[in-house]
Formats: sequence, C-alpha cells, structure tokens
Amino acid sequence: MHYPGNWIHSFPQNFQWSNATLVCKGMAPYGAVALGEIDWIVQKLHLRADEPSAWHEEWCAVGDKVAAAADVAANEGRSATAGNNYLRAGNYYYTGERMVPPGELKTGIYRKALRCFQEGLKRRYPNLEIVDVPYEGSALPAYFLKSPYATGLAPTVVLFDGLDNCKEMSVLFAGVELAQRGFHTLAIDGPGQGEALRLRNLPARYDYEAAGTPAYEFVARRNDVDAKRVAIMAYSAGGYYAPRAAAFEPRYAACIAWGPHYDYHAVWQQRWSAMKKDYNSVASSHFQLPWVLGTPDMESAMEKVKKFTLAGVADKIKCPFLIMWGTQDKLTPRDVAHQLHDNVGSKDKTLKIFDEDEGGAEHCQVDNRQVGTDYMADWLSARLLK
Repeated sequence: MHYPGNWIHSFPQNFQWSNATLVCKGMAPYGAVALGEIDWIVQKLHLRADEPSAWHEEWCAVGDKVAAAADVAANEGRSATAGNNYLRAGNYYYTGERMVPPGELKTGIYRKALRCFQEGLKRRYPNLEIVDVPYEGSALPAYFLKSPYATGLAPTVVLFDGLDNCKEMSVLFAGVELAQRGFHTLAIDGPGQGEALRLRNLPARYDYEAAGTPAYEFVARRNDVDAKRVAIMAYSAGGYYAPRAAAFEPRYAACIAWGPHYDYHAVWQQRWSAMKKDYNSVASSHFQLPWVLGTPDMESAMEKVKKFTLAGVADKIKCPFLIMWGTQDKLTPRDVAHQLHDNVGSKDKTLKIFDEDEGGAEHCQVDNRQVGTDYMADWLSARLLK
C-alpha cells in the first residue's frame, strides 16, 4: 500500500513526525542509519498514525532488531559489522525516545541509545575518546575525535547541540568530515542537551559561556590542540548558544551558528501559539522546552526563555562568524538570520543561504546535511588551516 508523503515529508499531516524522521534520515551519509530500515518504520507508523505510543514502539522495535544483530556480530568477533549495527540502533532508539515524556520509559530508551552509540563509535572510530569536561562541580559528557590527518598542534572545533540532537549525532555529521580536513572535534552535550540533561540533570541556561569557556579550556590544555585555533559551533537551537559563548569567550577563533537565533523567546511565542492550535504543526513536543529548561510547565519556561536573547550581545562577537540558513526552514524565519548577521560585531561575517536548487534548504540542512557540512568545513578551513 502506498501512503502520502515523500522523502522529505514522510507525514504531511504531522510535521512533528516528519521533521524527526528527516533528522534521522539525515544521518545516512555517515553510515549511521539505513534508509530501508527507516522505511519499515515509516510504513508501520502510517498504519498507526492515531496511536500515541506508535512512535516510540516502532522506532524501538527496529532498534531492538538491529541492536540484537550487533550483539551477535560482537560476540562472534565481527567488530566492524557490530559497530555499523550499533550506530544504526543508537539512532533509532534516540529518534524513538524523542516523543516520550520525561520519566522511566524515556530514560530507559535513552540508555539503550547511549549504549549502542558508544559501542558503535568505539568500534568504528578508534581515534575517538570519551571524555568529561569540568563544569561547575559536575561535568559535561563529550567525545574528542582526533584527526588522523593532523600534524603537530591542530585546529579544533567545539561542537554543542541544539534542542533535540545529541553529541553522538554531531560527532558523526560534523566531526568525521572535520577530521578529514585536519581538525580535531570536541562534540559535547551542554546544559539542557543529550546525556547532560537526561542522566546528569543539568538544564539549559541563557549564559552559555558557563559551558563554552570550560569547553574551550578543556581542549586548549591538550598537547595536540592549537589553543589559538579553536572554533565554536552549535546546531539548531545552538544558534543561540554558540554566539552567546563566543561573545563572552574571546579566545574562540571562529563561530558558526548552524541555524540562526537572535530572540529565542520571540521564536517560541510563535511556536507555542501554533502548538495550541495544532499540536503536530511544530517540531518539538509539548514537554520539550520546560524539560530542557528545568521548569515545571510552558508558562514558566516561556518566562525563563526571555533571557535567551542576543540583543546587546551579538555586537560583542569579534571573531569570524558564519550563519547557515535554508529557504525551506520551517523552524526559524529568514528575518532571524538577517537580524543575527546584521548585529554580529565581526568584520568577517558570512550569511550562507541554501536553496532548493543547491540542496540543504530545510532546517539545518537536514534534507541534504552533507552540503551544510562541506560548506562549514570549507569555511573553517579557509580561516583556521595554515
């Protein structure tokens, strides 16, 4: 049976499901998902579109199947095959976990995702280190991916997440390509992100330099990093976090907003209004923002997010600055990209707009993430590679 939709919009009547599916599909260039396996899930979900539990059940069912194949391969000594399967299972579990409210079920699925991600990463990328970055009496979980092509002290990119993605994804879709260019990468779950939120109970904060500075100092202390060539980049909602950190940590040599933000509260006012009319018309679940911010409900979350603005902050950024936005971005309006670009204080600043002809027109280039990855890697190489 054929169901409506296409590769980009698998569920035309449910943007939340479509967007989450597309984010997972976007991991295909890095061998971290199989489009055929995702199609199994999509077809099952079309049959169960009105069942609230269908989302996590179908993603986790395929996650279980692929993880079992990974365990068999690992026990038989087929390490590379095990690694491939573990990475795919990790992405499926993480995608399934996305729509589950905070609680035991969500945490249990996440633990499965983390186990599989790490079992896959250590087999496929032996140059990856699992590290902790000191943070206010606690620590932020991260991966340091060393470039096999770097010689001497190498340029390094600190890469934070957004509202929904995680360090396990970003170390692949950005870190692996950067490693090919001679960059080391620290992919980190900051406050309100990934493992830091789920297992360490560290909520997001507006003053993200509190995480950005420790991340810089962590890599700058290493004997394989050039402390004068450390960039910061963040994805989606991280388009607020990275600029905020760069504004108050001038030792960063470059900054990338992979998805722009300026007044995050204004964006969420629009999203919340749309959510009240049609819950499925926005990318995030109703619980996501309060959970990330550590507040009990949307009202208190909306009050807290008022401080998430780059007004009076962006002009403090002096390092080279890149903004990436796509013409089909349904999460962040085009005027936000221009507002951020106009207010950044850097003399070297670039606003890259991807369109449908080039590809990468969707939010953070999830329809063709490789074009976004290549662009940011080339932009960084032109500025930080000697």
